[in-house]
Amino acid sequence: MRLLPPSTAFSVAAVSAAVVSAAVVVVLLPVAPAFAATGGPSGSAPSGFTITDPRITESSGLAASRIHPGVYWTHNDSDDGPYVYAVDSATGKTVARVTLTGIGKPRDVEAISLGPDGALYVGDIGDNRDGTWDHVWIYRFQEPKQLADTTVKAEQFTVRYEDGPRNAEALMVHPVTGRVYIGSKSEDKGGLYEGPEKLSASGTNVFRRVAGLPWVTDGAFSPDGTRLTVRGYFLARTYPWKDGRPQGEGERIDAPWQGQAESVTYTADGSALMFGAEGASSRVVAVPVPGGGGGTGTGASGGKDAPTGAGGGQADGSSPAGGSFTKGALVLAGATAALFAAKRLFRRRPKP
Repeated sequence: MRLLPPSTAFSVAAVSAAVVSAAVVVVLLPVAPAFAATGGPSGSAPSGFTITDPRITESSGLAASRIHPGVYWTHNDSDDGPYVYAVDSATGKTVARVTLTGIGKPRDVEAISLGPDGALYVGDIGDNRDGTWDHVWIYRFQEPKQLADTTVKAEQFTVRYEDGPRNAEALMVHPVTGRVYIGSKSEDKGGLYEGPEKLSASGTNVFRRVAGLPWVTDGAFSPDGTRLTVRGYFLARTYPWKDGRPQGEGERIDAPWQGQAESVTYTADGSALMFGAEGASSRVVAVPVPGGGGGTGTGASGGKDAPTGAGGGQADGSSPAGGSFTKGALVLAGATAALFAAKRLFRRRPKP
């Protein structure tokens, strides 16, 4: 994950100021929203599972298996290698690690999605400085029928955007058409990009902007393909999906507060959304979908007229105006995000 906007450059002094600001906010914040141990608003969401594998410290994507009930595929952000992990939600333990061959060295893997062809699509689509790389990659391999450590040969697809390089953390494969979509990550001009009808491993795949999105870190289609849910650090929204486009401003979802909020997927039956985050022993939180299966229900709260903000956002990428979090909580969250960004910037420099 990359928390920094492309033009941001942290100095040691700036980091120190961020630390002080965060401390002041913690002291002055009068009341924080009540959250249950499940990671959601008190009593509103059942618990999910905790990823216990010490190798998984930067879980940046989630995809529910269709052939292995209760299993979720995930991966680390970067500096790990060409690995994808299968985690059993009943225990939180890794039941398989898949090593990908036939590809280059992954740079910044941010998302994973399962297509109708039974293949897993891995998005090596992060770009911390919005223009450092003139192309990114998608890797594809068939979901293993047996859960065990294995090595597979993956296809590699080169991706460019019609309007130039950009940072992205969301990759979604439509469960009916098989078309691949990428959600770019930007404070004021995030967009949904549509790939070609079929990806080509022999040429460049140009992705074209088809809609605006707020700042998002992941997204997922409902199993029946009728809804698209996206999430960010302070928002989660579900949009009706029609004619290959998200419709309207979407509906607000009461997603859990998770700090480095990185991933979302539907359960295989569409009855719940699973929200994940980075960090060692990270928690995946389940939020029921009203109406259950397929994702045809609306968000957990709110609607088209619900206020936007911590749980909202506009489809055109405009800044949120209100929300279910207090202003103090938002300031604290912003300071926290700044600290994470500074830490990661100094820890490793962008790769060429």
